[in-house]
Amino acid sequence: MEKKSNKKLVIFLIILCVLIAIVPLFALKGAEFGGSDDGAGEIVGTIVEGYEPWATPLLENILGGELPGEVESLIFCTQTGIGVGIVAFFLGRFVQRKKDGKDQ
Repeated sequence: MEKKSNKKLVIFLIILCVLIAIVPLFALKGAEFGGSDDGAGEIVGTIVEGYEPWATPLLENILGGELPGEVESLIFCTQTGIGVGIVAFFLGRFVQRKKDGKDQ
């Protein structure tokens, strides 16, 4: 009976995950998604007239222009993957230490 209960819970959680992923696509019609840096620059520009950003992204200086969105996404995903790998490594180490009884 316990396995049936777990099966229902897993099915419920999968449906919930799918809904969390799909509902915002339909609920936010016409919404514009942009970076927080761009939004902050616009807000500061409305508060302080003639605002000029004092720094530019490092790669834009090196390449002499703005990076394509795909490249920015690739860099962001790579950073995310590296960070998740590091966190997962240390969590795995902590779990293994606890299983081995070394962490008293």
